[in-house]
Amino acid sequence: MSLSAPGRTEAGHPASKAGARRVATIAFTAQGVSVAAVYTTVPAVTEHLGLAPLLTTTMMVAVALTAGGGSFVGLAAIRRAGPVPTMRGALLTTAAALTLIGWAPDTATVICAYILFGIAVGALDVAVNTRAAAIERAYGRSIFGSFYTAWSVGGVAAALLTAAAARLQWPVSAGLTVQAGILLALTVCIRTHPLASSEGPSDEGPSDTPAQPPLGRRVWIRLLPFGLVLLVVYVVDSTVSAWSAVYLRQTLAASLTVAPMAYAAYQAGTVVGRAATDRLVQRFGAVAVVRTAALSVSGALAGMAAAPGWPFAVLAAGAVGLGASVLAPLCLASAARLRPAASEAILARLNLFNYAGVVTGGAVSGLLGSTGQFRLAYAAPAVLAVLLLAGARHFTRPPS
Repeated sequence: MSLSAPGRTEAGHPASKAGARRVATIAFTAQGVSVAAVYTTVPAVTEHLGLAPLLTTTMMVAVALTAGGGSFVGLAAIRRAGPVPTMRGALLTTAAALTLIGWAPDTATVICAYILFGIAVGALDVAVNTRAAAIERAYGRSIFGSFYTAWSVGGVAAALLTAAAARLQWPVSAGLTVQAGILLALTVCIRTHPLASSEGPSDEGPSDTPAQPPLGRRVWIRLLPFGLVLLVVYVVDSTVSAWSAVYLRQTLAASLTVAPMAYAAYQAGTVVGRAATDRLVQRFGAVAVVRTAALSVSGALAGMAAAPGWPFAVLAAGAVGLGASVLAPLCLASAARLRPAASEAILARLNLFNYAGVVTGGAVSGLLGSTGQFRLAYAAPAVLAVLLLAGARHFTRPPS
């Protein structure tokens, strides 16, 4: 039995299109909650289990590596069942992984839990982006930014919840169990709404259209600039997301209550930036927006590296989020338009650059941090952000 919205009319009805957008927004929110829940509790999990700094770095790298593999698990699931069922399954697995991380009694168990989380969040990533690309095609205008705004709102809420749990002196198990409960509640809200589009995978099940031919060399060449931009973006993102709490705790002597605030500020900045993304693209064009964002990210990272104390670092993290927020959604949206009928395959492959950036940023930042050089870990991506200017010309508007 389908979980479609009751009382819908034919596919392509405005109510169905709006419903599909609403469901995708919920899924993006849930993904933001899950990622923030993991990253902001790294210091608490490390202290609870007495993990060595190098082991913590290795676990975060493992999350990124398994997420890259998880994106292909998600691709296979989308082709077999459709993006909406894939989102449901990935969210349920993510909730289970969060609970297991919180209640892990030893190092081996927590490592397995982080690996499970990586696989699930990778599958969720390709599913939500595939669905978002199809919805944007149905609307015929830029709406990708609104989905990533919801992602950031979820991240802010989860980071503040982590801070509140630390303030109340809850054990990390209790805080992550609450976060997992939020994911389950959001998963219940995911329903299927058909779209009037003959391109891309079906939202209700496996596609009935003929198999798509392999992506040719020309598509790969056109995909490369977006991959390189996404690589740099996620080097920046992982440096701030995965290690800002540890940076505040170890380098700037912040308490466990204050440590998650940099992540919360970063995500708050992305909420503002992504809420304005679609309007900015429609008014100024994607190229100008990307170039402005690249310069602002570079300056904000330099400020974060030179922060004299945690309040300045929190403000700088918010500024990084404001600039970096527009880059990933515009990158994914432009890449998906290269081959709309095979958008799920393009996005799964583009995710390799995503997680390569997460691995690079997370590993380098973690290694530098373990040797007491966290400031350098934020200065280096400031230089990389300037390189994004070269890729800006490849970004396009959505077709009407």
